[in-house]
Amino acid sequence: MKKVIGGKVWTIAGICFAILLLIGLIVYSAQSFLKLDLTISKSVFLEGEYSVDGGEWKPTNGYDPINERFHKIVFKGKMSDFVDLQSENITISSQNVWYTLKTAQGEPVFELTYVGKDELRQLYLSSGADPNDPMFQPENFDMVYNDGYASKVSFPDTPGFKTATAYAVTLNGDGQLANKDLVLEVVNPYPFAEQSFSDCFKVMYSEANGAYLKFFFDVLPPVLLFLLVCFFGIFLFPIAGFILGKVNYQYFSFGALCLFWGLFMTVQRAGAYINMWIIDPAVCMTIVILLRYCLFIAIMFYLKSNLTGSVTRAAANAAATAYILAVIAVIALQFVYVSDLYATSQIMYLCAAAIILIITALLITEARHNTRVIMILVSWSPLALSILLDAANRFLRFTDIHFYYFGVAVTMIYQIVHLVFDLRKQYLASIRYQQMQKELYESKVQVMVSQIQPHFMYNALTSIAMMCQIDPETAQEATVTFAKYLRGNMDSLKQTKPVPFGQELEHLKKYLYIEKLRFGKKLNIVYDIRAVDFVLPLLSIQPLVENAVKHGVGMKKQGGTVTIATRETENSYEVIISDDGVGFDVNAEKKDDGRSHVGMENTRRRLKDMCKGEVRIESVVGQGTTATVILPKEGQKNEDTVS
Repeated sequence: MKKVIGGKVWTIAGICFAILLLIGLIVYSAQSFLKLDLTISKSVFLEGEYSVDGGEWKPTNGYDPINERFHKIVFKGKMSDFVDLQSENITISSQNVWYTLKTAQGEPVFELTYVGKDELRQLYLSSGADPNDPMFQPENFDMVYNDGYASKVSFPDTPGFKTATAYAVTLNGDGQLANKDLVLEVVNPYPFAEQSFSDCFKVMYSEANGAYLKFFFDVLPPVLLFLLVCFFGIFLFPIAGFILGKVNYQYFSFGALCLFWGLFMTVQRAGAYINMWIIDPAVCMTIVILLRYCLFIAIMFYLKSNLTGSVTRAAANAAATAYILAVIAVIALQFVYVSDLYATSQIMYLCAAAIILIITALLITEARHNTRVIMILVSWSPLALSILLDAANRFLRFTDIHFYYFGVAVTMIYQIVHLVFDLRKQYLASIRYQQMQKELYESKVQVMVSQIQPHFMYNALTSIAMMCQIDPETAQEATVTFAKYLRGNMDSLKQTKPVPFGQELEHLKKYLYIEKLRFGKKLNIVYDIRAVDFVLPLLSIQPLVENAVKHGVGMKKQGGTVTIATRETENSYEVIISDDGVGFDVNAEKKDDGRSHVGMENTRRRLKDMCKGEVRIESVVGQGTTATVILPKEGQKNEDTVS
């Protein structure tokens, strides 16, 4: 097991290192060797003034971000830095807004607009369409105008994510565009103003393929890092569960969290460019928001994985299920053209925050009763706190920082460190298991040897030989019993699990039968068995009985009685071996009396390792000895696995 675990860990580590090295080379090459000033990014390309929602006019600087939220923002000015290059492009990246660039006289220059089906029908009719054509009847006309083309498949007033590029030579047809007074209107069609202007509207001047160059230099390196997070989620944490030898729900749920966080951050970082490959702007928006919902669901199930109580887990399951049903509902609203996902995103974000708050409260309730409170809090508190801060920021708007980015990052670092410690613990446990198996085998051999040592066999065979003349039938029975006893000792070498007490008792009776032949009337055996429904290591009671016979009543001139009793208490089972022999001082230093004490030490170790049991010995000189084996009921979990 040691080699298997080590091999898997090193394989995973090697793959991760290779990917990190590749990403590092790409980033270094892109930013150090190939960094060319081929693109110029600006917040807005008009030098002049702007007004937010009909408010006062403020001066603009194309390079300074505008962090104001808006429903309608209007810019007036000129493209004073417009360079008349035939190959120059202007690329506008927008998210969830409509916009129109026009001259002061109202002539459109560049636009992204939406026209509903009723207004579009009127436009067609005013341009000469036949009003008697069945296609243009109100009940049949179902086309809308979105992103410059008429389509039957469109969401209601949904700008989505759009990347639009135009050649400078096309816009500057008369060569005077840089000198014209222009007006840019950007409209947020949603009732809430969530995004600041610079977050949802960006302009870039570039040579040919400028958008792709910008994506490669500025976006691809972090995207690769986020994909590495996805790799951790897909492979590392689930594989860790298998390496640890069990299905670890917490690692699997965190793997899902890493996967969806990496995917969400990828599309979030590349949101301004995703429309270059997915041509429908509404679909681009849908992908980003659905990944956000998947991320919230993964966060809920990860936090739930830290719960241990059946009631708290059931409550968390109910809350997470309610959110999943809500996600299905808002998806249905989009596809029946009632309300798109972005329009319902505010309420869904608040619902997610509320459910995360509920699960957090459940976690706090459990953590108060756990001794490892600090470690438990570290595992989920940063993530839960960051989500709640983001929810508050939606209303208070005290910063543009997205806190849950940091919350997931901190949680991920903690889980990776926790994984390393778990793997180390599993590695040490596997070594300990191998050592225990070796010690168990050695102890079995030692116990067997101690029971069939030459003087015992000599005494047993001598007693049987004497009985052959005195009582042949008893001699025959003794021979069969002795043979069964030897077979039981040999079979113990193959036994790796605890056995029922009844099996141990039968073997013990064979040993005492033979000893009874030797000691005769000097040895009396009393059985007081009141509990048998428990398990214990094979041959774990015999060394105690052997001590009672040989060093207890055997050392007493007139002999004595050995009593074997069992009891069941509220928390444990007890096996009590007592004798009224010579006794000894339990506090006295062990003397080198020529006898091996390894058998007793092995018995203690086997009882502890296999059943969490212990041995307590009490003795009084001249009165006898009592050895009590205590087997906790919690250590009886192997009972149903043995026969």
